[in-house]
Formats: sequence, structure tokens, C-alpha cells
Amino acid sequence: MGTFSSFEEIIAWQKARMLNVDFYEVSSQNFHFAKDFSLRDQMRRSSISISSNIAEGFERETVKEFIRFLYIAKASAGEFRSQLYLAYDLKYLTDADFTSINLKINEISKLISGLIKYLVSTLKP
Repeated sequence: MGTFSSFEEIIAWQKARMLNVDFYEVSSQNFHFAKDFSLRDQMRRSSISISSNIAEGFERETVKEFIRFLYIAKASAGEFRSQLYLAYDLKYLTDADFTSINLKINEISKLISGLIKYLVSTLKP
């Protein structure tokens, strides 16, 4: 699709993939998340949705479809960020874990926004 030959080349996807691993590790090692499996599982799903929608949109092979799925991925990033605040407020996360994960999800969201803006600019009016 023009700039990329595979979704694995997309930096937002790469960083979302690492976020998935980071959150799985943090939520697996935390006693509170073990008890609140509903929030843990929802956060895992919303995190996974980010990288999955980037990949699925890319594989649709049209710029318009890719943009649509990037918007879905960005929305999932917002969902995850909101849930991250809840987990922090409930003391499920240390200050360090919250700060680290929050920085990563904000960076991913900005990367997705930048990619959307770029792709929109390539569409013919």
C-alpha cells in the first residue's frame, strides 16, 4: 500500500504490539488484576484491538478502508487509555507502570493520527 509493503513495517503497529506484551506482563503479575478479571480482560481486548485494526485495515488494500480501520484503532487507544486511568485510580497499577504505559498509549495514538492525516492527504479530491 504505497509507503508500506506490510503492516509489520508500520511503527504504530510495532509499538502497539509491544504495548500488548507490556500490559499482559503487568496485568499478569498484579494481584488486583487477577481478582478483577473483567477489567483486565477488557483492557487486554482494547489493547489488542489497536494492533489488530491497524493490521486488518492495511490488509484491506484500499486507502479508504485503511483509514477507516485506523480510526477504529485510535478509538480503541482511547478506550484503553480511559480504562488505564480506572486501573490506576483503583490502585491496580504502580505510579511507574501507569506512567510508562500511559506514555506508550499516547505515543501510539499520536502515531495513528499522523498516519491518518498523511493517508487522507494522499486521497484525490
